[in-house]
Amino acid sequence: MTSDSNASSDPRRVLVLFAHPSIDRSEVNAELLAASLDREGVTVVDLYAEYPDYQIDIDLEQQRLRDHDVIVFMFPLYWYSTPAILKEWQDLVLEYGFAYGHDGTALQNKILLCALTAGGPEKAYHADGFNHYTIGELLRPIEQTATMCGMRFIAPFALFGARAAHEEGRVRSHVEDWVRLLDTLKHDALDTEAAARVPTLNALIEGARSGDAT
Repeated sequence: MTSDSNASSDPRRVLVLFAHPSIDRSEVNAELLAASLDREGVTVVDLYAEYPDYQIDIDLEQQRLRDHDVIVFMFPLYWYSTPAILKEWQDLVLEYGFAYGHDGTALQNKILLCALTAGGPEKAYHADGFNHYTIGELLRPIEQTATMCGMRFIAPFALFGARAAHEEGRVRSHVEDWVRLLDTLKHDALDTEAAARVPTLNALIEGARSGDAT
């Protein structure tokens, strides 16, 4: 899981933009959010809590983007897309002249990834599955947004079958893998080329965990 070059001596700064419209009903995202808080080098913004009226502070959010190296969209997959506030955030914050277009170079070479949960099982997200498309295909609008902004889009960190995850005892290991991924991102120890090629980051993280155990 290491990067092609030696890990940076200066830790990367990670910004987690969390979007869940009913956090009190969350079965997994609330735990991912809690695991992300109060971690050195990680800034967490709960968009629904900070902007309950959807009046997003564009200048503040743009400065947050400037101040961080890795941007994470953390959300439950709603109707094959993000919750509404995250789309509103993109529409308002990623302005011409800031994120793209003439002089719009503020996000060049920053990493963007999605940490998401999906209610359906992984087998449902295939051409011949119930949802007909892979997670990667459903995230193409975000991937193209990253490309437009000169960012490096990597595979998502995903939990499938989220509704049954607690009953099946999968949440704890998923949260632990998320923390491991955060640390890997902070220390620039992720092979971003490999991370852009795999369907999800989970296999890379699980492989590293297995390697540590041997």
